Amino acid sequence: MCPLGRAGSTPALGTFSTSYQNILKKPFQVLLNLFPRTFLIRISLLLKPVLFLLYKGNTYKDPIDGKTFSKFLPYGYEKKRPNVLSPSTLSLERHRLLWLYLQNETEFFSKAQKVVHFAPEQAFYKRFRSLKHLDYTTTDLNSPIADVKADICHLPFETNTYDTVICNHVLEHIKDDTKALKEIYRVLKPKGMAILQIPQDLTREITFEDDSITRQKERAKIFGQYDHLRIYGLDFFDKLRSIGFEVKAVDLTAELTEKEIDYYRLQKGELIPIGFKPA
Repeated sequence: MCPLGRAGSTPALGTFSTSYQNILKKPFQVLLNLFPRTFLIRISLLLKPVLFLLYKGNTYKDPIDGKTFSKFLPYGYEKKRPNVLSPSTLSLERHRLLWLYLQNETEFFSKAQKVVHFAPEQAFYKRFRSLKHLDYTTTDLNSPIADVKADICHLPFETNTYDTVICNHVLEHIKDDTKALKEIYRVLKPKGMAILQIPQDLTREITFEDDSITRQKERAKIFGQYDHLRIYGLDFFDKLRSIGFEVKAVDLTAELTEKEIDYYRLQKGELIPIGFKPA
């Protein structure tokens, strides 16, 4: 990408890379607001070789694939968060946090188990599929990569089927999230684990939703995305308990140093809601 030339006639690679990062930043933000992230992921796969070059470095690390970069890409619909989207796996803070949790705090990567993954994320899909010890099923109502097309409120799976359920940033899109959680609880085996990440405002005690707000722009401003139905508060954990789950609110960043949190580009204090089905 960096043309060769006489000394002094061409910017150093670092300067060249920084210039192109700045050029790409604004169009990337425009595209983010015009197209869904799933579409952007598909086209960005073609741009990976360019991104590797532009963001080459050792300042930050994506723990999912182990690659390091000088910085990450910006991401966000209403509020742009700088330095959060990995140029390699296209993971966000929540994906990297979950990977570290699974790697450091569970037997997910070593123990044979049946897993169902709702709306599988691109950062995880092929990696989980390649793990021979997992009996791994993906499901979604619309995703082209889902093994089973299904409505989360009316699942076709038998009761007590799965050891692990992964359902991340799905429930905020579901009108009857209580019915969806009851279905997840039903298909989970006794002693099974459900990972239920959601967009959550930890300063808010009570979950907020308002169906009277109908304009997409206004909904995006209030809920973070126009297709989010609610902003979850701390009462989400009570909701899980009411369904029958034994609940853990995992703050993995509390076990990491400030340097590690920054190195992996995590959101300090973000909680991972985990629900266990009693034996």
